[in-house]
Amino acid sequence: MKNIIKDQVFGQERALYNIQNKTLINVSFKGEEDGESALKEARNCILENCTFDLRYPLWHVDTYSIKNSFFSANSRAPLWYCLIGNIISCEIKSPKAVRESTNLVIDKSIILSEEFGWKSTDVTLLNSEIESSYLFFDSSKIKLENVMMKGKYSFQYIKDLVITNSNLDTKDAFWHSENVYVKDSVIKGEYLGWYSKNVTLENCVIIGTQPLCYCESLKLINCQMIDTDLAFEYSDVLATIQGDILSIKNPRSGSITCDNVLEIVSDNNIYDSNVSIIERNKKYEKLAS
Repeated sequence: MKNIIKDQVFGQERALYNIQNKTLINVSFKGEEDGESALKEARNCILENCTFDLRYPLWHVDTYSIKNSFFSANSRAPLWYCLIGNIISCEIKSPKAVRESTNLVIDKSIILSEEFGWKSTDVTLLNSEIESSYLFFDSSKIKLENVMMKGKYSFQYIKDLVITNSNLDTKDAFWHSENVYVKDSVIKGEYLGWYSKNVTLENCVIIGTQPLCYCESLKLINCQMIDTDLAFEYSDVLATIQGDILSIKNPRSGSITCDNVLEIVSDNNIYDSNVSIIERNKKYEKLAS
């Protein structure tokens, strides 16, 4: 039993600093001492049914598992510079919850955290709900599957992102992103994907104004575009769309196939344009110029 810490409360600074090979069960980090960094530099630890109510509890932690635990808003920036972990069935309400961490799997969790996941690598988020601004900013090798996401400026400056079976209610998502693949998902937001490179959307529903402008190597496969006006400005795009597009503005190169385009805008074009626009219902091809 010496490797188990159970039913205790810790409030002091660095209360369990550098603990190794321990299992914590029903442990709370709170108290008038207001001590931060309770588990800093921990190694090979399992935490179950724990409560975190103090700042910076897990920094520089290596090999960890957190299950059925709660992070309050007071546990600011709880996981930074961490390696090899998993978070299962947790509720996280702390701002800046994950940063500069590597090899993390999060499953069946509810997350409300501003600036979540910045500058992190190899993070998988599964079967979860998350609300965050600037989600996964400047991160790489990120995977989302069956996620309900709400936020604003999501996935900016991200590389190597895969999203499947998810619902994204966001704004300005994927700006300056590179190597992104999204499948079987709903993406709702304004100004989607500007300045991105190598983005592929397959079987997706895209909702919102002025999507996918200034993109390089953009592909849309069997997608729907709802209430999307002024799409594809100055983008290199290959798109097959099921249904109508409200308007397309000054695409740069490639081809766009859809049922109908209500308006093709070609004013104030400062680049050469060579795009074929094929409307299935009208059975002829237009050339944007």
